[in-house]
Amino acid sequence: MKLLIASDIHGSAAYCRQLLDAFSREQAKTLVLLGDLLYHGPRNDLPAEYAPKEVIAMLNGIADRILCVRGNCDTEVDQMVLDFPILAEYALFYDLGHTFFLTHGHHFNEETPPKLHNGDILLNGHTHIPACRDHETFLYLNPGSVSIPKENSVHGYMTYENGAFLWKAVDGTVISAHSIS
Repeated sequence: MKLLIASDIHGSAAYCRQLLDAFSREQAKTLVLLGDLLYHGPRNDLPAEYAPKEVIAMLNGIADRILCVRGNCDTEVDQMVLDFPILAEYALFYDLGHTFFLTHGHHFNEETPPKLHNGDILLNGHTHIPACRDHETFLYLNPGSVSIPKENSVHGYMTYENGAFLWKAVDGTVISAHSIS
């Protein structure tokens, strides 16, 4: 099972298009979105080609292949126009004996993690800064932001397949890799 994991589209039609191109190119089964889909938020500048209605149409076109959690900029109004659930604070899935805790990061994050067990994986966005850090009992991963990367990071996403995470730029260039055992 291959997943493409991304966060923080923030209404950018340009970067949503590039993300969906990557999703097709990667031939992933599921697009995991870690929140902040449509609104740019009061702390961010407008992203390139800010067009939330276009993002809605693009994402609704693959609604049956999306797993999404709620970001701090996502609201019930957004849910009214999107054809897939977006309001869950977190989601869990299991692979290779590991629990994956998916969340946006404004509540649960690296500094305030949920109750995790040895070998669990915490995935969140929110900071717009990619990360991969081993903690005593869990692995922390952040794909950064598709549309508004911070701290000189690239517009990017992650893939997960067979125990391997690859962080990539939206053009598919591999930036770094991490495997779980």
